[in-house]
Amino acid sequence: MSTENNTVFTRENLDLYLKELAKEYRKLSGKSTPAEIILIGGAAILERYGFRDMTTDVDAIIRAASSMKEAANRVRDRFDLPVGWLNADFMQTDSYTPKLIEHAVYYKTYSNVLNIRIVAAEYLIAMKLKAGRKYKNDLSDIIGILAEHEKRGETIGMERIETAVIQLYGRWENIPSDSAAFIRDAMHNGNFSAIYEVVRANEQQAREMMVQFQHDYPGVMKQENVEDILNNLQKRENSRAAVLEQLKKQMIDK
Repeated sequence: MSTENNTVFTRENLDLYLKELAKEYRKLSGKSTPAEIILIGGAAILERYGFRDMTTDVDAIIRAASSMKEAANRVRDRFDLPVGWLNADFMQTDSYTPKLIEHAVYYKTYSNVLNIRIVAAEYLIAMKLKAGRKYKNDLSDIIGILAEHEKRGETIGMERIETAVIQLYGRWENIPSDSAAFIRDAMHNGNFSAIYEVVRANEQQAREMMVQFQHDYPGVMKQENVEDILNNLQKRENSRAAVLEQLKKQMIDK
């Protein structure tokens, strides 16, 4: 994932970049060398749903000839995109499993050579549960998917989610306990639109805490300690809020 500039991807410009990518790939490899890109995470959400309007990177499973890298570089240079704008970094995370390929549905074909597929809804949810990052969009994406499918009359039940988790990760117990509790509470509550707003606000607050921490303590935050740092920051914030609430109550009583 690159953070080299402030590029954001929307459904409109992502479709454009993929279209141009297919053209460049066909020029380099010819029309007889097909390629496939399976969109993951934010890019998949953008293409299938309306509750998110942007993402900052394009995570994908890329199945193509080696010339795909050069094709991506050409698109990068033409549109001033960041290095690694299209990347397979996701495949190095715990959320990745090759079984995702089996559960990706067709989206589009560009230049008769590049097929785009997107991971199916309940499997996107399973991936997001596995990641469960409170400072990203993982939890709000889960609720957004559930809400949109409910509006379409295609409600996704807990049984489908559990099946997806087991098919991808073997056992429900391989999902972080916080994620498991989150989805069970959300499904029990059922008011997905209201939950979405709350979860998005919490994620934004978490991101702001992380940014401030990085500013105050540069170089301290690592991938392996980010969750512990965030949990401690949130505990401190909750404690401060409790103290302020108590002081407010004392002033009212007087």
